Amino acid sequence: MRYYWKGNNVSTDFAARLLGSGDLYNQRGRRPWASVSFITAHDGFTLNDLVSYNDKHNDDNGEDNNDGHNDNRSYNYGAEGPTDDENINAVRERQKRNFLATMVFSHGTPMLLAGDEFGRSQLGNNNGYCQDSQISWVHWDNLPESAEALREFTRQILKLRADQPLLRRENWRDSMDIKWFNSGGGFQQAEQWDEGSTLGVYIGRPDLQTEEGIWHDVLMLFNPFEGNVPFRIPQFGEGGWVLELTTSDTAKRGLVITKEKDFELEGRSFALFRRP
Repeated sequence: MRYYWKGNNVSTDFAARLLGSGDLYNQRGRRPWASVSFITAHDGFTLNDLVSYNDKHNDDNGEDNNDGHNDNRSYNYGAEGPTDDENINAVRERQKRNFLATMVFSHGTPMLLAGDEFGRSQLGNNNGYCQDSQISWVHWDNLPESAEALREFTRQILKLRADQPLLRRENWRDSMDIKWFNSGGGFQQAEQWDEGSTLGVYIGRPDLQTEEGIWHDVLMLFNPFEGNVPFRIPQFGEGGWVLELTTSDTAKRGLVITKEKDFELEGRSFALFRRP
């Protein structure tokens, strides 16, 4: 997931992890929830630091910055650490939302590092186990405005996961219909998995259609690249699509698309569509 949202072409692996890693867990009677989905853990960067630092900054640990791993798969988007650059901060906030949405809507069991939901930082320290200090403490008060916005976004996606069975698969043999699309609106072809990483996935379960308030199909779009991508929204079934949630700074929730047309998928953003 880190590689994917950094813009590396790992589409095949990304698709497998999003759907619960069936290549690893669909055996010996194991279920999708046996796969634990996480972006960060108690070791390594926090979510905020994952999008704010290219390198570890462990000097305060007393080991000449030799402790902690070096392969963080992180990116600072133009400045190392905190910055007043509004454009850089906007990208960082969007990437945090991308990571959280991908983790929560993956079909494994989500694991959220405490504080990631409001952007806790360890100032680039990726090995803070030895710190009983401001570096490792979780600060719950006097948070910036962006912290509450991220926390509200986290609440929203967790509620969607709890409310909608399509977003928390419990069985590999549940008749779920899964289709992958390219940005042209056609089915993803074998050779296209190696060409680019802007993807759409349709997930449906016909047996959920009669349950009130329960979605029977969804469409999720992913763009890990810097530039916007016109994504042709495929139309099949009835009723078109409604934009339920997006990490974009520009797209509007509630947008209805009832015929094949391009949706401007903002650079480094995620979009979730449902039926009207």
